Amino acid sequence: MPGTTVDVTTEDGTADAYLARPDGDGPFPAVLFYMDAFGLRPHLEKMADRLAEAGYVVLVPNVFYRAGRSPVFDLPEFIDPAARPGLFEKIGPLMRSLTPEALMNDAGAYLRFLADSPLTTDGPVGITGYCMGAGLALRTAGTYPDRVAAAAGFHGAYLASEADDSPHLLAGKVTAELYFAHADQDAAMPPEQVERLEKALTEAGVTHRCEVYAGAHHGYTQADTAAYDEEAAERHWTELLALFSRTL
Repeated sequence: MPGTTVDVTTEDGTADAYLARPDGDGPFPAVLFYMDAFGLRPHLEKMADRLAEAGYVVLVPNVFYRAGRSPVFDLPEFIDPAARPGLFEKIGPLMRSLTPEALMNDAGAYLRFLADSPLTTDGPVGITGYCMGAGLALRTAGTYPDRVAAAAGFHGAYLASEADDSPHLLAGKVTAELYFAHADQDAAMPPEQVERLEKALTEAGVTHRCEVYAGAHHGYTQADTAAYDEEAAERHWTELLALFSRTL
């Protein structure tokens, strides 16, 4: 079925979101889909639709809703390297303005929306996140362990930095099964952070798998950008659907 725009009430206002659902009456397992930094846009809606075709109700919130309804940015139809500096002059300040506390308050609202929906089953949800969304997936799994059965992150950025609020520090609170697929051509997730994340999850006893996709660049799943890598993107779909199939 075609997706719809919905509004999610949060502590700080109203987040617009895209909701995709399978055909049929349901109920269906729920998936929270965290956007990349370019925001909620047609490509992400198509990705949500693909998940819905596999049997999931998928919510894609506009994480930047405090700055306005989507599209928050005037994006070109295809995002090439020449466009990125100008875009990040606008995106960067928004990303830095969002604290982990605010983002996790929002996450609670998204999870409540899915739990309250007549379309969804009563069980815990799955999460998938891209770029900045990978960090949000990990944070949400650690903040709401009783609500998250599985979480995946793809070409995540700074998942295991030396910052006091780095996402990997929540590893000890995670009960979900996790999957992370890093790009080996990714300055935002260098080898030392890949190793630090793996170590944290292993020491915490989290069921997980972390992989590095050889030859892939940051953003490899995003077909409306120059970073898109079809082989890596299809591998991501295989792993993501397998994760949700065994956990949801």
